Parts: sequence; C-alpha cells; structure tokens
Amino acid sequence: MSRLFFRINSSNTVSFFLPCLIFAALLSGCKSGGAPNAVAKDAKGGGKGGEANAPRNVRLVPVTEQTLNQTVTATGTLAADDQAALSFRVAGRLAQLSVDLGTVVKKGQAIARLDPLDFKQRVDTADAALQQARVRLGLAPLGSKAEDDKIVAENTSLVRQARAVLDQARRARDRASQLVSQGIQAQAELDRTDSDFKVAEGKYQDALEEVRNRQAVLVQRRSELELAKQQLEYTTVYAPYDGAIREKKTSVGEYLAVGAPIATLVRLHPLRLRVEVPERESFGIRPGLGVKVTVEGDTNTYSGRVARLSPAFQEQSRTLIIEAEVDNQHARLRPGSFAKAELQTNASKSVITIPASALVTFAGIQKIFFVKDGKAIERNVEVGRKETAWVEITEGLKAGEMVVDAPGNMVGGQSVIIQQ
Repeated sequence: MSRLFFRINSSNTVSFFLPCLIFAALLSGCKSGGAPNAVAKDAKGGGKGGEANAPRNVRLVPVTEQTLNQTVTATGTLAADDQAALSFRVAGRLAQLSVDLGTVVKKGQAIARLDPLDFKQRVDTADAALQQARVRLGLAPLGSKAEDDKIVAENTSLVRQARAVLDQARRARDRASQLVSQGIQAQAELDRTDSDFKVAEGKYQDALEEVRNRQAVLVQRRSELELAKQQLEYTTVYAPYDGAIREKKTSVGEYLAVGAPIATLVRLHPLRLRVEVPERESFGIRPGLGVKVTVEGDTNTYSGRVARLSPAFQEQSRTLIIEAEVDNQHARLRPGSFAKAELQTNASKSVITIPASALVTFAGIQKIFFVKDGKAIERNVEVGRKETAWVEITEGLKAGEMVVDAPGNMVGGQSVIIQQ
C-alpha cells in the first residue's frame, strides 16, 4: 500500500489534506478553554468592560451671576522700597565684617567695625584736657555732664584775689583823699593812691576776662570729648532698618576712607511694585485699593495695596504710573522680579461664576461638564478671575445653567446619574 500512496497525483493530495486541516483547527479551539464563551460573556456586560461603562453618580451646581469690582491687569517689576549703601563716617582699618551676600539683618544690628584703638586714645586725651580745664576753674577734675561745668566767676580764686586788691586800693585812695582835704597829706600821695586803684581795677577786669576765657576753654574741651566719643561710636555701622545684604563691597583688613561703601542693604518688606496702566482702564483706581501679585515660577498669590498714583498721564504712551506696596513679611519675593498685578477698581460689573471645583484644566484647555439625556457632555470655556471658591467664566456659559461639580476624570459621553 505504501507504493500505492506515493503514486497518488497532486490533485488527489490537496483534496486529501484539506479536511485534515479543518479538523485540527477545531480541535485546538476546544483545547483553548472555551474562548467563544468568554467573548459572549463580555458582550453581555458581565466582564470588566461592563464595569467601566457603569453609570456614575454626579452632583450638579448652578452657574451664577455676581456683581464684582472690576479689575485691571498690568505687569511691572518689584523693587525694594529702600536701598542704602552702608559706610563709615570716620576713616580707619576694617576689623570686623559680620555680613555677606544675602545675609538677613534686623534694625540696629552691627554690620561692621573699624579698629577702635586710635579712637579710644583720642577719647582719653580729650578727657584729660577736660579735667585740666575744670581744675583751672577750681572745679573737681571729674564731671560727667555740662551742667557740672557751671560756675560763678566772682567765686573763683583768681577773681576773689583781684577783688581784694581792688578793695584795698579803693580804701587807700579814700583815706588819702580825706587826709589831703584836711591838709595833712600832699596832693602827690592822693595821685599815687588813685593810680594804684586804677591798676587794681584793671587787674580785676583782667581776672574776670581770664575766668570767662577758662570757661570757654572748658566748653571747648567738653565738646572735644563728646566729639571723640561720637567718633568712637562711628567705628561701628548698624543696620538702619530690617532687610538683607544685596552686595558686599569690602573685606576685613582694608583701610577705608570716610564714606567708602562696605555693603548695600535693601528693605525686603514691603516691596514696591511699579506698573503702567492704560488711560482707558485707570479710572476707578484709588490709593488703598487691593492688589494681587504673582511672579514667574511661583504659584502663590501675594497681596498688596495701591500706595501712590502719578498726578499726570504719560503723553507718549497714554498710561498712568501706579505704585503698590506688596506684603513680603516672609521674604519670599525678591526685588527685581518681573510681576503680574491685578488691581481692583471702584467700578463694578456683572460676571458669570461657577464653583472652582467644577472647572477642569487639562493641557492648557479649561472645560466643564453638563448632563444631557443621561450623558456627560463637555464644553470648553474661557476663564477670567480665579478665587479660592469660585472662577469667573468670560465665555461659554450663562447664568442658570447646571454644571457637574468635581468631575475629576470624567469623559464626554459617559453615562451619569444625577444625585439630588
């Protein structure tokens, strides 16, 4: 029979193997575990695909209309309200510098110190000169206040001595005048005593002038001591206000002239925001109105207030310069940052709003969902102002419509069930 099998022609071979191939395919389908039954089960909705298409419970919220103060958006640059180049009021060699770039300082904090040795010696010298001047007036060497330098010139030893000589010369002249009038003494004796009296009177005036001169010297020595003490105090530079070091300009050991800058200090709170608002949008902006500020790369919103307005418009650009003070107590904002400001005005307008939870943002597209015939329908909208609880819709909705609250990952066409 083997010989007979190999003699079969080609047409008989095809007709023989075709039924065998069909039979093998049916057999392998039976061994795969009943795949046709699984497909039928999914079609009836009993598998995982049916669970994904199950209706979703949603809650609807109304689109409302509110009357809000109109806002104006402008851009500008944040700047420090105060900036100071710190320097010494006396010359000397820098002995200590306690700050560097970015150091935060408080008002009254020591920034830098000069070598105080020379200034302490000047204080000691001036104090010794003051004591000497006090002693020359008959005062105690030590006296801490200018009130301790007061003295009556007539009570000084120099004036009392001159006064005693003057009184003696006056008595001698009076006695000689009496004796001359009685004819007991010659006129020459009266002339001599009169000359002595005049000399004593001159010496008395000289004594008064000398005391006044010494008093003036005492005042001068007191001033020199105060100046020396003040210069000693000037060897330390203190922060004039709270802020941070923007730039360090010197190093320890360097000899500094008077007024040579050592560091630049900027005030961090509040910051000043300067913006230019177009003329048509400037009406209604007043000092004291609120400002909301955002900066590049920061999702936080910072509050401020309008502080100053220019009295005139810029003729070329037709804009009004406005300055706002921005709260920066935590030093999160940096001077020099580019900022976007939203300024409130006194003018009001009606706007369409929805709860912030009803808005979905994906890939820069903002949309909402509403329900129609049991299905979720999505709609793109244009957004204006954003607050914590609500969002302004400038285009795409009207008051009275109902939108889905907290849609999450909802997709258009999904079956929904409205919860009351």
